Amino acid sequence: MTDLSSPAAPPAPWRALLARVGVLPLVLVALCLLVAVIEPRFTRTSNLINVLRNASFLSIISAGQMLVMITGGFDISVGAIVALTSVSGALSMGALAGLGLSPAAVVGLGCLIGLIPALLVGLVNGICVAGFRISPFMVTIGTMSIATGLATYATGGTPIYDLPGLFTDLLGRQRLFDLPLVVYAAALIIALLWWIQTQTRAGRWFYAVGGNEAAALQSGIPARRYVGAAYVLSALLAGVVGLALTARVGSGEATLGGTLMLESISVAVIGGVSLKGGVGRIGSVVIAALFLSVLSNGMNLIRLDSKFHVIVIGVVVILAVVIEQRRERSPS
Repeated sequence: MTDLSSPAAPPAPWRALLARVGVLPLVLVALCLLVAVIEPRFTRTSNLINVLRNASFLSIISAGQMLVMITGGFDISVGAIVALTSVSGALSMGALAGLGLSPAAVVGLGCLIGLIPALLVGLVNGICVAGFRISPFMVTIGTMSIATGLATYATGGTPIYDLPGLFTDLLGRQRLFDLPLVVYAAALIIALLWWIQTQTRAGRWFYAVGGNEAAALQSGIPARRYVGAAYVLSALLAGVVGLALTARVGSGEATLGGTLMLESISVAVIGGVSLKGGVGRIGSVVIAALFLSVLSNGMNLIRLDSKFHVIVIGVVVILAVVIEQRRERSPS
């Protein structure tokens, strides 16, 4: 019989703090303090802006990866989509510039045309996974190979230069209140996804499909449509990153975004997105993107050999997966 006269002891202060804000924000703060102590250059304004810019690129592409993982899959093709969009956008702007159009029209139409290959790859991924029930791993590794091959063939291995000045200056170098425009673009995308996840029926249905697709179908949810939509959105967000990175580096390159596939999955896992589907929040993904950006920046500042960067990220991902497995197995 329960003794109602003796209330349960309150949780320890540190446990209450963890329950309120979570582990990841505290780890991020600790990492920032550690890097700042080891390398004071970390706290310079220019460096912090650089960290924020890189985190913005990573947040956008990881947001798409999150949507796919929530539905129970994952997208290996996102890095190749970044490269293909970079090349197709640069080629489109070059062709449009020869037609005598205004710079604004060249940039606007070039960006839209550049996103078409990303849309097509996303549609192929979605149709194959949702419609034909093919393994997401096999489908996206296939489209990754195709996208990489097309980008390399179109460029011949040579970067595409002579991009419109409006494109590189506005999207690549322009700042508003001393922050790059990509930071505002990322904030807008993040806010939109947060609203969809928390305030709309469509957001709840993404989780329902990933949690139990059979039950979702019985409830009348068009599960296949939502799975397909996740891959299309993931591809389009990767395409947006491809255009933004192209403006940043000033050229269309078939090798752009080579590490973003690994990093986007890493951010999603570190941010608590379940590998089994049905769990994941955009806020935690953004914090994970900041964490990974600070970690990479810190390794660069202390001049750690770049070959070790991927090793460190791999270790962090394994730890995140272990923590997730322990959390799932622990009694509620």
